[in-house]
Amino acid sequence: MTFSIDEARQVMAEADLLHGQAEINAAIAKMGEKITEDMADSNPIVFCVMNGGLIIAGQLLTHLNFPLQYEYIHATRYGDETSGGKLLWKVPPKADLSGRNILVIDDILDEGNTLVEIVKSCQAAGAASVKVAVLIDKQHNRKADGAHADFVGLSVQDRFLFGYGMDYKGYWRNAPGIYAVKGL
Repeated sequence: MTFSIDEARQVMAEADLLHGQAEINAAIAKMGEKITEDMADSNPIVFCVMNGGLIIAGQLLTHLNFPLQYEYIHATRYGDETSGGKLLWKVPPKADLSGRNILVIDDILDEGNTLVEIVKSCQAAGAASVKVAVLIDKQHNRKADGAHADFVGLSVQDRFLFGYGMDYKGYWRNAPGIYAVKGL
């Protein structure tokens, strides 16, 4: 069964806005300050986790006031589905990570299975350190072993979220806020 554009519009019409644009902008600026304090002298490679991390990475990078190298990676467990499966690397890290400090930027820390695998991959490639920055840390007790974020923009209740990089059935990554699907 496919999800139609009309159904996508209905999801937005009924959704609860949890965090608006101004609140998100303030959280991103604060994250940028903390990351700059922590990593300014570390010559990091910064990875954006596609697709969800695109919006937050693009905005967060402008708040990182130090030289860095930037690349993207693409690992997914969801595709356009609403529940995760096996990790699939679409674009693994390509840079030489040996002895480098890494910052991974993603949209959300939910259960964290994908982020744990990304961190392990960077460590196995010889990274000196790996830190994680997420816009959203979803509050629940289902986190994978080792799943954590070093830098968090906002903490959000355990609901199905979309907007600001997070999607609902492939739609609404572009929504200018953090929304929760009605009833989920």
